[in-house]
Amino acid sequence: MKLLVIGAGMMGFAAAYDMARAAAVEQVTLADADGRRAREASARINRLLRAPRVSSAVLDATDRAATVKLMQGHDGVLSAVPYFLNLGLAKAALEAGCHFADLGGNNVVVRKELALGKQAARRGLRLAPDCGLSPGLASILGGELIRRIGGKADSLKIYVGGLPQKPRGPFHYQLVFSVEGLINEYAEPAKILRRGKVVSIEPLTEIESFQIEGFPELEAFHTSGGTSTLPETFEGRVGECFEKTLRYPGHAAQIRTLYDFGLFSQKKRKLGKTTIAPRQLMAELMLEKFTSDAPEVTIMRVEAHKKNCSLAFTMVDRFDKKSGVTSMMRTTAWPASIVLQMLVSGAVEPLGGILQEQDIPADQFLREMSARGIAIRYTASEGGGAR
Repeated sequence: MKLLVIGAGMMGFAAAYDMARAAAVEQVTLADADGRRAREASARINRLLRAPRVSSAVLDATDRAATVKLMQGHDGVLSAVPYFLNLGLAKAALEAGCHFADLGGNNVVVRKELALGKQAARRGLRLAPDCGLSPGLASILGGELIRRIGGKADSLKIYVGGLPQKPRGPFHYQLVFSVEGLINEYAEPAKILRRGKVVSIEPLTEIESFQIEGFPELEAFHTSGGTSTLPETFEGRVGECFEKTLRYPGHAAQIRTLYDFGLFSQKKRKLGKTTIAPRQLMAELMLEKFTSDAPEVTIMRVEAHKKNCSLAFTMVDRFDKKSGVTSMMRTTAWPASIVLQMLVSGAVEPLGGILQEQDIPADQFLREMSARGIAIRYTASEGGGAR
């Protein structure tokens, strides 16, 4: 198969690296608006693999004609650029005749992509948004837990976070993925199931403590986007469904202060001769203050509860010193790479819009994750919670 990755940042690099290692993949193209970044990322992968497996290309993802032209000749495309470009790229992929996946990040954009499902099916194509960590990996695991617990559950709870191994104040956080995606999580409503019905609530709310072996007490709170299509898929079958972000204690209150001051607003304001949206300024500041190459860790637990039965998947993944691939890159970009390869190979049977929790074969997906050295532990218990 011939695959294209658009975006040569952290996630695009990691996805292309994973694809280039796969025996079934004969060609990988890594494209970016910054030609130098694309060339350097491709060269780094080829050095790691000691073989010329990845080529680079220059692409402005907003140029529809150029995007379609580059996509042609590829079997599948992965978008690893900010979420607001994904709808245009999905449409371009359908025009070019390519299967398409992306890292998601915004509920509104994802719904618009899935609305292209019938068009994709007519063309014999598969379109899968939200293929990262959460949503993505967590969605696949959540769907599998609901199947294993009998199709109905009292609750489906997802806890996930990328954290510095050695946190530094005052925010005790470092940037592990797109700053635009991070702000979207903090600023937009969270969609959940409550008493079996879909509701939206404010982000940065309902803080609870979270404990996992080997770590100090953490805090968990609602953020946007993590549940993706889970609430609609399980409405009426699951009583409570949510995804909460994990951070070191105190982080949510600090970010909530920024939220309450309106610093994540997209409404532009005039400051002297300059017009700027507060969110744009916060993106620049967070990129400056939160960027770090210090070792990090990704923690995830997905739980399903039904009466006295509790099932859970747990993952703790750390920075890989040998390859320099961060944990968040491994657990976000590699699941997306796996899903795209499954779309192209036909391992995912349905055509059209693909739902992670419903359409991705979990057993095969878990085998692929295990083969990459990412351990996901399954536990089942009676008479109490998995937490």
